[in-house]
Amino acid sequence: MDPPLEIPVTLIETLRAARQVTVLTGSGISAESGVPTFRDAQTGLWSNFRPEDLATPEAFQRNPKLVWEWYAWWRELVAKVLPNPGHHALVGLERRLPRFTLITQNVDSLHQRAGSRNVIELHGNISRTKCFAEDKIVNEWQESGDVPPRCPSCGGRLRPDVVWFGEMLPPDAIERAFAVSRSCDLFLSIGTSTSCIPPPDSHSKRCSTARPSLKLILTQRH
Repeated sequence: MDPPLEIPVTLIETLRAARQVTVLTGSGISAESGVPTFRDAQTGLWSNFRPEDLATPEAFQRNPKLVWEWYAWWRELVAKVLPNPGHHALVGLERRLPRFTLITQNVDSLHQRAGSRNVIELHGNISRTKCFAEDKIVNEWQESGDVPPRCPSCGGRLRPDVVWFGEMLPPDAIERAFAVSRSCDLFLSIGTSTSCIPPPDSHSKRCSTARPSLKLILTQRH
């Protein structure tokens, strides 16, 4: 049995005094629910494939059926798991704070399923589907036997609404994420190494504009 978790007194005091909190979560928090990280998911039938074979626009253009079927398998796996105490703890934190924003790198909807309301999805959501050609969300389509299915608007192939390697983060999401990160007085980073970052651009200049009084707390799953 694991020893009880000891919460530092300084963290408790900081939370009590905080008026605006921003939280960033990564795959570590979902791993406790049994959701494999991207590389963990490359097991069994998928162990012979590299990330470049499954999660880039070029991979989809080369073999759209392979990429669609891999994400369909991952989507079914995610649908079977439940939010864990870490997800629920963040819901409780949101309810107790005047201003709270949760930024997540995860695509599994577990935060929303736990009850989190103010969520910014940096990497999209595996439960959503969009048109590869038009980059628009598609909620319904006619089943014709095509794999992947076809967009009812343009006839192009549908793809999961997730950010692939080499793609930019959604502009609206990254703008909101930077805004709440600059204005908060406490920033929590949970379950992420923070090593997965967008391609260099003007966003990098904004990282240095955080409030001088900002408190940053990092937690990472080992």
